[in-house]
Amino acid sequence: MLFNSWIFFLFLPLVFGLYFLLPQRWRWLLILAASYLFYGWWKWEFVIIIIVSTLLDFWVAQKIDASQEKAVRKRWLFLSLSANLGILFLFKYFYFFVGSTDWVQQLVHPHQKIRDLVDFLGKALPVGISFYTFQTMSYTLDVYYGRAKPEKHLGHFAVFVSYFPQLVAGPIERFNHLNEQLKAKHTILYENLQSGFRIMLYGFFVKMVIADNLSYTVTSIFNEPSKWPFYWNIVGVLSFSFQIYADFFGYSLIAQGVAKLFGINLMDNFNRPYLSKNITEFWKRWHISLTSWFRDYLYIPLGGNKVKKQRWVINVLLVFLISGLWHGANYTFIIWGALHGIFYLIERFSPIKLRSTLVKGVLTFVSVTLAWVFFRAADFNQAVNVFKGMIGINDGTRQLDTQPFIFLLLLIFGIMEWHRGNLRFDDYCKQYNGFQRWTLYCFMLFCILVLCGTEYQPFIYFRF
Repeated sequence: MLFNSWIFFLFLPLVFGLYFLLPQRWRWLLILAASYLFYGWWKWEFVIIIIVSTLLDFWVAQKIDASQEKAVRKRWLFLSLSANLGILFLFKYFYFFVGSTDWVQQLVHPHQKIRDLVDFLGKALPVGISFYTFQTMSYTLDVYYGRAKPEKHLGHFAVFVSYFPQLVAGPIERFNHLNEQLKAKHTILYENLQSGFRIMLYGFFVKMVIADNLSYTVTSIFNEPSKWPFYWNIVGVLSFSFQIYADFFGYSLIAQGVAKLFGINLMDNFNRPYLSKNITEFWKRWHISLTSWFRDYLYIPLGGNKVKKQRWVINVLLVFLISGLWHGANYTFIIWGALHGIFYLIERFSPIKLRSTLVKGVLTFVSVTLAWVFFRAADFNQAVNVFKGMIGINDGTRQLDTQPFIFLLLLIFGIMEWHRGNLRFDDYCKQYNGFQRWTLYCFMLFCILVLCGTEYQPFIYFRF
């Protein structure tokens, strides 16, 4: 089920109303059923994968907590990690690493059923599998390291794993932050409704008006970069830089807003990343829940910065490469991750230290935007062709028929993001009087209803 679909606007008030009508002891069951329905709306069979991960990690956490022997605890942890990563590999990476190779194709060719299975795994990608897999893995790791006590109620743990607002595209929540909130008794509060609807409105505006309107330009340029003049290729790359931010930021806002209606506070996943002055700062502001996950569960266990310089460099590159691979089973994502690792190391070791904040900000934005080319491109050759188009090689003559209002809206969005500072949108609105706030609400609502993208666009991060 999609946030920007008519069925969701029937689903949400129904779940909200039932939630506050039910006694506290049954609310978890409603949210669990709603979450499975929300996820199963795409393909109900994939709910089985979530249930398997839930049962496994619930059971393993109990075993880890019950044992005092380090070796035994490690074996249970290994079972959890290998099973979760194995499922992730099977559905997301099997075809990339194995199924697409010639010798495997030749091996399975005579066997119709095996060939069908390999082809199925090449096409079947459960929505948001990387998100909920990392969320449940973090729980097991936290129990192992003693940072969390295992949940004794299977139903409550299942709600933590599958909580529908953030199930398919995050933020990737930690057990200690989300679980107790989900178990607490909530009442209908005007403050929660006010904040929730404000955040949701801004999220729909950012997604449906900004991201979706940029989609046409991005798709047109990236599909045939050699047919456009160099300036349109540059516009296409810049458009994708803002499209992916608006698309993912919009989802995170809607997820936060929906959860806030129920009294749940999800973590902030973005903090104006394009105002960063270096790559290090960018990754503290972009997809914060994933960055912190890799820091706590991969970078620090590898030794972090408390190792020799050569080992530290390897750790940094490894984290960025795995981060790229997390996003998708394609060499382009690996290159994207590697580029960010290289940018990070260049900043760290470069003897040239820039003093101008503006120059540093522009350089960071340009670096991030150029790396996005590999993220968006279908393959390496397409990325190369986009770069060629940007510098005038194979320069085409076609002109893009796009509407100027798109870039005006993008400018308005940029000004709003800059002006709100570090305030979340609902807190930002509190600075203004009722007339000013409702003027802003009406403007965004008008844009959503009248100026939203003409074609339906799913959220980009759903495929991760």
